[in-house]
Amino acid sequence: MKPTVPKPPIVLKPFLLSLFLSLAFLAFLSLQTPRHRQKSTSPSLTARKPDLRIRRGYPSYDAYIQRQLKKTLNPKLRQIWTTRDWGRKVRVFAEFFESLKQRSLLFNESKALCIGARVGQEVAALRQVGITDSVGIDLVPYPPLVLKGDFHDQPFDNETFDFEFSNVFDHALYPWKFVGEIERTLKPGGVCVLHVAVSRRADKYSANDLYSVGPLVELFKRSEMVEARIVDGFGLDTEAPLEVCHLSTRAPLVSKIIRDLSAIYSNDSEVDLEWRHFFKPVL
Repeated sequence: MKPTVPKPPIVLKPFLLSLFLSLAFLAFLSLQTPRHRQKSTSPSLTARKPDLRIRRGYPSYDAYIQRQLKKTLNPKLRQIWTTRDWGRKVRVFAEFFESLKQRSLLFNESKALCIGARVGQEVAALRQVGITDSVGIDLVPYPPLVLKGDFHDQPFDNETFDFEFSNVFDHALYPWKFVGEIERTLKPGGVCVLHVAVSRRADKYSANDLYSVGPLVELFKRSEMVEARIVDGFGLDTEAPLEVCHLSTRAPLVSKIIRDLSAIYSNDSEVDLEWRHFFKPVL
């Protein structure tokens, strides 16, 4: 005789059915949850924002130009630039340029250009320290120091200048064009110095934001970094000189690079970080 298996009470049947469905649902969730977590938290799947970010909001290039002119033509700003700010900025710029002369990056014989020079404080400073062949460009001219010109399309021939300076990189809507025009108009062996704000948003008229020096250096296709250091330049904090090292076929260049990283504390305890690359032409 087969043993008789007692049937479960009728009241347990709904409970067992509910338990079975709950376990099946939990098993289904356990298979789906890890995939969901990986998708939302895995660093490898999280896109990192670029360190050079172009600001949106310009429907056309003309709209961008009009936005820049709104600052450049502001009568209150121009009054400040030519009066209250003039002496202070010329003095500080002159100190910057004198330090470049001491580091053999700028010479009295240099033909110099200041990009985005507004009313020409940088040009006046260059002439003050002995670089008399100096001029600036801006959307609005300010004779005799500043000519009319767009830094996305400089009004000069190839290989015109020995030295170019700018502190308006953040106003470039097309940074690659800004840099390309510098390399086009600089002579072989010429030097470009940029003062830029790093790791924070610049002013409301800026067209891009730079969060590290790396993307800026990468834009220079025919140049090498000479050094980068922390400065206090009217709200801009990083100075990045770059040397154009492309030469004509009659004067080939063999680069000898020496890297020297040093930290120097100035009188006001500001830290200078310098990366130096020296280039020696071999004739």
